[in-house]
Amino acid sequence: MKTILLILFLASGIPLPALADTPGEVKAGSLLREATLNGLIGKSRKLSEFRGKPLIINVWASWCGPCREEMGSLDRLARRYNGKKFNVIGISTDDDDKAAAAYVKQAGISFETFIDSKVFWENMLGANTLPLTLLVDAKGRVLRKVHGSQEWDSPEYLGFIGETFGIGL
Repeated sequence: MKTILLILFLASGIPLPALADTPGEVKAGSLLREATLNGLIGKSRKLSEFRGKPLIINVWASWCGPCREEMGSLDRLARRYNGKKFNVIGISTDDDDKAAAAYVKQAGISFETFIDSKVFWENMLGANTLPLTLLVDAKGRVLRKVHGSQEWDSPEYLGFIGETFGIGL
């Protein structure tokens, strides 16, 4: 709903109001709270299971054009580095888990994807617009939040990721 309102504001030429924080949002520099990630196609996992390596979390929806735009670059990034230098996961905010699962299969997404039909993760991560990508350190601290579609496997963004995580890519 927030994304639809944002699109309407942008299309109307009306100046965009400041976007409010989402309820319970964890800001950059703070630790993410422990919670369960509900498996979209695979199993459910605790967030703490991803500790020990940096983590890239992408919040998306199957109906979101910019989300779909960047998904290929995220998948290439995950295929190259997942489990080695860092991990990549996706969290769908779709209300319809069947639509989200169908998109994951159709797009051939290789990284673990979870569903957030109750907006818990959307609120905690601050996804008031989609897509949203968070770079989280090995201890669970949010280092960066990036709004909008990006080319995550481009030299520019590989440099950004490496610099943020303090690793060579």
